[in-house]
Amino acid sequence: MSCIFCKIVNGELPSRKAYESDTVVAFHDITPQAPVHVIIVPKKHIDTMNEVEIGADDAVIAELFKAARQIARELGIAESGYRLVNNCNADSGMEVSHLHIHILGGRKLGTIVSRLES
Repeated sequence: MSCIFCKIVNGELPSRKAYESDTVVAFHDITPQAPVHVIIVPKKHIDTMNEVEIGADDAVIAELFKAARQIARELGIAESGYRLVNNCNADSGMEVSHLHIHILGGRKLGTIVSRLES
């Protein structure tokens, strides 16, 4: 498979892991957009949120959010605040077609609305 996130999940590419369970892996982004920038991916390859199978993938989606909460606590951004971002397909800015959530924090983040208006 040519998916870079699948290669990270399978240990074929190095990463600095922040969390791992039976169903998800989280690692620090190599081009961070904030002081804390971690990517959480399911070990099962799912292209985008559009391909999530309701019912069958519920546990995976729950684990993504459980991991986000734990990582935010461990990295010290839970109290000050953090952002979770899921892009879906090219027009959203998705660069890797493998469902993933970005955790961004460690500084005051601008509001999304103000960026959308400019």
